[in-house]
Amino acid sequence: MVMHRKSIKGTKSNVLAGKGIVLGVTGSIAAVESVKLSRELMRHGAEVYVVMSPDAKKIIHPYSLEFATGNPVVEEITGKIEHVSYAGEHSKKCDLILIAPSTANTISKIASGIDDTPVTTVASTGFGRIPIIIVPAMHGSMYKNPLILENIEKLKNHGVEFLTPKFEENKAKLPDIEEIVFAVIKKLHVKDFVGKKVLVTAGTTIEKIDDVRFISNKSSGLMGIKIAEEFEMRGANVTLILGPTHLSSHVKTQKIETYEEMFNAVMSHAEVDIAIFAAATSDFHVDNCATGKMSSNESFTMKLIPNKKIIDEYSKISKSFVVGFKAEYALSEDQLIRKAYERLQCSSMGLIIANDIGKESRGFESKTNEVFVIDRTKKVIHLPLEEKGKLAEKIVDIIKKYLN
Repeated sequence: MVMHRKSIKGTKSNVLAGKGIVLGVTGSIAAVESVKLSRELMRHGAEVYVVMSPDAKKIIHPYSLEFATGNPVVEEITGKIEHVSYAGEHSKKCDLILIAPSTANTISKIASGIDDTPVTTVASTGFGRIPIIIVPAMHGSMYKNPLILENIEKLKNHGVEFLTPKFEENKAKLPDIEEIVFAVIKKLHVKDFVGKKVLVTAGTTIEKIDDVRFISNKSSGLMGIKIAEEFEMRGANVTLILGPTHLSSHVKTQKIETYEEMFNAVMSHAEVDIAIFAAATSDFHVDNCATGKMSSNESFTMKLIPNKKIIDEYSKISKSFVVGFKAEYALSEDQLIRKAYERLQCSSMGLIIANDIGKESRGFESKTNEVFVIDRTKKVIHLPLEEKGKLAEKIVDIIKKYLN
């Protein structure tokens, strides 16, 4: 069991390494998601300890969560005083109490100082000293009960954080697992960018041929999204300008489609401290795009007009620390670095990040990447192939050093 647990720990990031999280599971049908939730927390490096209410055990067996976490599950408070071990006043207490899912019953008990289950007892023990995040999941009418909402507000006033449920089929459902994990990381992450305003561009843009067709590229926006989320978790005020993609982000997002929309959005955010240009913005637009839908029975000639480099235009109006991306195709390492450095020299960028999208598992539509970070003295930092989330953490660490 321990070996199975260790095989996934830190596989997505180590941002929660060394953090102990008590996962309180209560009697909502959403308890079936607690195995997946605990595993995702572990994939970011956390040590997870589960406590369960009696009703939770009717929905999911404690063995499932013991197997998932590699740690014994607390089903009752015994002479081992588990609640004190996890949340008492001592140096080895947990770093966060996460109650997910939480029933209306559990919310009201915590708000009233009642501790008659392992979950409420741990919450009562750590209340006011250990961060608590509660994730409600119940029938919609229960969640809308004025007394429940009053208790939620009462707990918020005492520093307890709540995640908003996902409302579907008249039910207040558990948010997506990724959203819960993001909230946990944001709560526990070192806040070394507090007070900083950050602009990030991500994804592609589309340029219309007619009202039906367009030209674009394969960028999914994942690298830029991960960078934006890394800054957000570290306390920055982040704005993400995101082109068309199937992906979403947990940070404040302004969605655009065309180069012109990207240009206007970027230029309206000149007053930031850091600007990261990770979007694969179109280099050309179509001259005199057609109205309606062109006939496919006739040939046509399409003239492409070069677009201005947004990053260069932005640098004329902003004093922010600018980081650009340079994507090339099937070059040698030396060629890639040389071309990126040449681009850096003829700009006001502080750093440029180069990658070769012609190599397998790198760049567009990939969950992994390999990049070279180059500064104005031609110092090169190589970040080998790995998950884009982990790369984002290292890229932000590098940026931090250049700001100090």
